[in-house]
Amino acid sequence: MTEQQTELRETVRTRYAQAARTVTAGGVAEDCCGTDPIAVDQTFGASLYGAADRDQLPIQAAAASLGCGNPTAVAELRAGERVLDLGSGGGIDVLLSARRVGPTGKAYGLDMTEEMLALALANSAEAGVRNVEFLKGNIEAIPLPANTIDVVISNCVINLSVDKPAVFAEMARVLTAGGRIGIADVVADDELTPPERAERGDYVGCIAGALSFTEYRDHLTTAGFTDIEITATHAVAEGMHSAIIKATKPSAEMIGSEEPADACCAPGCCPPETSTAGTPSDSY
Repeated sequence: MTEQQTELRETVRTRYAQAARTVTAGGVAEDCCGTDPIAVDQTFGASLYGAADRDQLPIQAAAASLGCGNPTAVAELRAGERVLDLGSGGGIDVLLSARRVGPTGKAYGLDMTEEMLALALANSAEAGVRNVEFLKGNIEAIPLPANTIDVVISNCVINLSVDKPAVFAEMARVLTAGGRIGIADVVADDELTPPERAERGDYVGCIAGALSFTEYRDHLTTAGFTDIEITATHAVAEGMHSAIIKATKPSAEMIGSEEPADACCAPGCCPPETSTAGTPSDSY
């Protein structure tokens, strides 16, 4: 990484470590009037989750939610699936995912911040959710074997990465063939330049580091994903949107069906086989 990238990552880590400490300190005493202590924000945070979701989790899990959407609501999780949440924070999406996949499934949370991991572990213990595991690491180098995850989710974290192509490549690596992603993230209008995005908000505020719609699609395509859908849900700044991103890692059958009919089959003339993260067909 460059010195600037290292500094940006440390700035992000420091900001979210402080957020975790704040939530942990504030969660010790309950409000005497029974009022929900979560500040309502219509563009970020716990208000983007339904009351039914918030009510089944510890208050600290919801209070630590700093995302821009609810990826578990659109990931269409099924019983028995293995789910990975990139940048899991206080664990709200991991805990909700764990309940959706049930005891035969498992939900992993990955975060680089010790304070957030400690908060997530405390929240999972309080919630009594056992089919979860929290991992320390960076989303650009996921500490899990290849082809072990059915669904990757993330909530307003990829925009914070200092190496976004590495994140998309890692998602493709850990997903099983036919696996999918369901991500909430901030996305910019195509006409906004990086300096114009920075004018609308800082990097740790999930604005300056956001990709445009075209950039997001191009990165996913390069990583090997197909069936890409990017749908804006609400505005977070002028020309900046919270969006739901869906895509699929091709299955072995899909890759095989993409070979041209007149492909060379004589000995020595065919190129080596490519991995499942190779160039996909155009799905648009």
